[in-house]
Amino acid sequence: MMKRRNWLVTVLSVLTIIALVAGCSGKNSNSAKPAEQNGNTAETPTTEANSEGPKLYELGKEPLNITLFGNYDWYTMPKWGDDPTTKWVQENKKITVTEVPNGGNAAQKLNTMIASGELPDIVWGERGTDVERLREAGLLVPLDDYIDKYPNLKKWLDPKALNMLRSPDGKLYQFPNWYTNRPNGNAGWVVNKEYYTALGSPKLETTDDLYAYLKQVKEKYPNVIPFETDLATEGHGLDQIYSAFKEDNMGFGRFFAVPDGDDKMKSIYKDEPYRESVVYAAKLFREGLMTQDAFTQTRDQVDEKLMNGRVAVYATANPTVYAMAADTELRKKDPSNPDLGYFMIWPIHKEGLDKNKIYPGTYNKLGWNAAVITTSAKDPEAVFAFLDWWTGPEGTTLQFWGVEGEYWQGLEADGYTPKFTEKYGTEKDKLAEYQKFMDPLMWVGNTVFADDTKGKYESTLAENERNWATYWQYQITWKTQGDATEFVNMPPSPDSEAGIAFQRAKDIWDQVRAQTLFTKNDAEVLALLDKAYDDTMAAGFQATLDHFAKKWGENKAMINGN
Repeated sequence: MMKRRNWLVTVLSVLTIIALVAGCSGKNSNSAKPAEQNGNTAETPTTEANSEGPKLYELGKEPLNITLFGNYDWYTMPKWGDDPTTKWVQENKKITVTEVPNGGNAAQKLNTMIASGELPDIVWGERGTDVERLREAGLLVPLDDYIDKYPNLKKWLDPKALNMLRSPDGKLYQFPNWYTNRPNGNAGWVVNKEYYTALGSPKLETTDDLYAYLKQVKEKYPNVIPFETDLATEGHGLDQIYSAFKEDNMGFGRFFAVPDGDDKMKSIYKDEPYRESVVYAAKLFREGLMTQDAFTQTRDQVDEKLMNGRVAVYATANPTVYAMAADTELRKKDPSNPDLGYFMIWPIHKEGLDKNKIYPGTYNKLGWNAAVITTSAKDPEAVFAFLDWWTGPEGTTLQFWGVEGEYWQGLEADGYTPKFTEKYGTEKDKLAEYQKFMDPLMWVGNTVFADDTKGKYESTLAENERNWATYWQYQITWKTQGDATEFVNMPPSPDSEAGIAFQRAKDIWDQVRAQTLFTKNDAEVLALLDKAYDDTMAAGFQATLDHFAKKWGENKAMINGN
């Protein structure tokens, strides 16, 4: 739900989120018991013996206050306890989660907290450099002692994925989000039904088709944005365009590098499909076929455009979360009109490429991002107990389908799958709005449990009763995401030679990606890419490429059981 996205998001997934993503419920007899922290009076954890195993923290026996920092500039957490679901958790499990705001500058806020030594209990964000920075500073709590004590993460996470999450010291610090053992994700292309139908439902498969269609939209609907990229500063929209020009493309913009054969990496600026994609995107921008505020708009501004139907085509890492809500809003205007709303199309591809090898987004078994528990937590095991419950059937059900009595009532014979009520299908728009609201609270999403649960039930519903995101996940997005598991944990340590060069490359990347859109012709685009290559390599990027190649080889060996 938030990859999705891809990415979410996958996610839902992201996401799925997001990308959108998945979820479900069940009673957990091995629930954890928290100790009081962050100002509470208890100085030592209260434990209770389990006759069949180790002592566990029992959630709900006494208050547990948890602080959480979302390590993204865009992240804002809904206030815990203000909605029925988190209020239920607060009243029945005595858990309160409080956000430490990032102030719109997550990196600066995290640095300030590290310097002051005043960290939240949980830092939630990307795996990789920030996690390792905190670990190397001795600020993270290893989770190994808790994995076997609590039931959910060890049940639902693939053992190989767990091993790939380990840090260089061999310990596990990261609790993954949207981990999976099968394809998932939400990245792709969304089309507004109204304009598409009015323009004769033209073929919309190749990059040439897309260009022709966007020109039609601009001519016929001057107040409509032909192509909405979402937040181009994070690659959304632009990454999906890049995917259209290359088979088996795993979205290597985040590395500024691509595979070169089976054991080397090269600069992305020397990748011909990437160069083609940048020329194509610049052409769309130059001709007014792409949103002109791609690098300045906010998430809320994109959402507003979608909700008002001012977008003809939309591509991003996690479109299902936002397009689902916008589809609901547009159809409200005239429920009898079948041409209102949004639908998804098979990923756009360059003519001559195999459309089944085009991946607008990727997934990996480790999922999207991760939560880490800091040494500032007075009771880290209690915090882990919450995360393990939140990722389990009962916690996931609450996140996706709310408290018992509305969308579900009771459990199936397995003791954890919810029995869905008629409202699941008849009030799907209301449910979609609920899931969008809960997306920022899905920190440790359980992809397999959620996807299996909703997929099995929705297969019994009529098409018009199915959740918009779930329908398109099954029809398109899950079939068109690439498996990028072998490319996880690639970024080097920030203070290494490769890491310093990587940061310089990122600075160059951020600048040139925007500059290419504001060019007068194709030659200017290519000249900027050539200069970016020269500047990146002069900054020592070869050391980064060598690091990537080494890490890639290690990942493949681990996946193959070596």
